[in-house]
Amino acid sequence: MPSGRQLDPEALGDHIDRLFRAAWSLTGSREEAEDLVQETFARVLRKPRILHSEDDLGYLLRVLRNTFFSQRRTAARRPQTTALPDDLDVVEDRAAVQPEARIESAELYAAISDLPDDFRDALIAIDVVGLSYREAAQALKVREATITTRLHRARQRVASALVTSQKESG
Repeated sequence: MPSGRQLDPEALGDHIDRLFRAAWSLTGSREEAEDLVQETFARVLRKPRILHSEDDLGYLLRVLRNTFFSQRRTAARRPQTTALPDDLDVVEDRAAVQPEARIESAELYAAISDLPDDFRDALIAIDVVGLSYREAAQALKVREATITTRLHRARQRVASALVTSQKESG
């Protein structure tokens, strides 16, 4: 008989904000992040999940990451679609209180999503989701020192990308 405990489906909502931020960092898009979190929850809820630790969030992050990569592989096999024309009218989002902050967030998440997988995973685990170095190391199945190095390099690359973006736009 396997030792462990069953993941409580009622507790999934406790992790939605952190999973959404992680998904946004992976995808670079709010809309895709919402879809990714929903698909992650759908996969987890399809059958009972037995966890061998008390780390629900770490488990959910692994499912989220695996779901993202599965979707990416599936999308790579599909025919590519063309972008909409640039001359379409833009509809103003009246719910956006601070459009500048939304643009900055979009640039930040785009920079994170452009990182190499190992760097992005470390940065998402620590800075976006808020795991400790130890929790991140356990969730990503690497040593804490590896997390520290990857996080440092990821932060450098994101900062550099944001500086470059500001120079290009300003």
